[in-house]
Amino acid sequence: MAYSMEDRAQILFEALPYIQKFNRKTIVVKYGGNAMISAELRQAVISDIVLLKLVGINVVVVHGGGPEISDMLKKIGKESRFVNGLRYTDAETMDIVQMILCGKVNKDLVSMVEALSGRAMGLCGMDGNLIQAKKLDEGGLDYGLVGEIMDVDPQPIQDAIDAGYIPVVSTVAAGIDGNKCYNINADTAAARIAASMQAEKLLILTDIPGLLRDVKDESTLISSLRVSEVPVLVKAGVISGGMIPKIDCCVEAVRSGVSGAHILDGRKKHSILIELLTDSGVGTMIY
Repeated sequence: MAYSMEDRAQILFEALPYIQKFNRKTIVVKYGGNAMISAELRQAVISDIVLLKLVGINVVVVHGGGPEISDMLKKIGKESRFVNGLRYTDAETMDIVQMILCGKVNKDLVSMVEALSGRAMGLCGMDGNLIQAKKLDEGGLDYGLVGEIMDVDPQPIQDAIDAGYIPVVSTVAAGIDGNKCYNINADTAAARIAASMQAEKLLILTDIPGLLRDVKDESTLISSLRVSEVPVLVKAGVISGGMIPKIDCCVEAVRSGVSGAHILDGRKKHSILIELLTDSGVGTMIY
């Protein structure tokens, strides 16, 4: 579809109030799912992030890397194992997690930002004790070296922002209970980082349109809901399975001062820009 010069100017004009609203505010983007796997979608997401930074919006990228970790474990003949949706992380797996998240995935994302003329700085939760954690002890289950976040010090992230960089954060935390480091769920880490920075928005990119009343019907998308509505939807079974922890992270962020948390379809090109800079919006907003 071709756009005239007038159409392009109108699009920019309609984005202006949103650019003004979010100017110098902080947006935390949890980047994962299909948006990380597809080269075309990676390019669109990183382009969105660089554009937001150029118009004066501070963006913090928090990323996972589950598929890459699984691929590396497969290469060394080790089977991936999950407990309640969390990757069981023994010492050998923790080495792989640290290598892939803090190394390859993090630096690949930094390089992509730089290739689009942005400025990025790679960080992990161990840098400056950004994320501190202890061993997760939940329901008597053993998750291995999976951590529960005890504290977040946003200063390293703020320092990067103040220096003009886009911080790109991998979710390996510093241990405070004897273990050197822990594997942290990226959704949880993004929510805690957003809360610690009093971010304006938390955007969680997923592989679904958002919260659906009927998972088989995308027309039943719930575009927005209040925190107080969440328990009712859980009881009704509308929020279930893997959506529960994502919604819980959004609720925690909002209760901690984040203005709005959004679950976005990372399969949709430029979903970040559509959500932030247009009247339409996409996905589900929790407020």
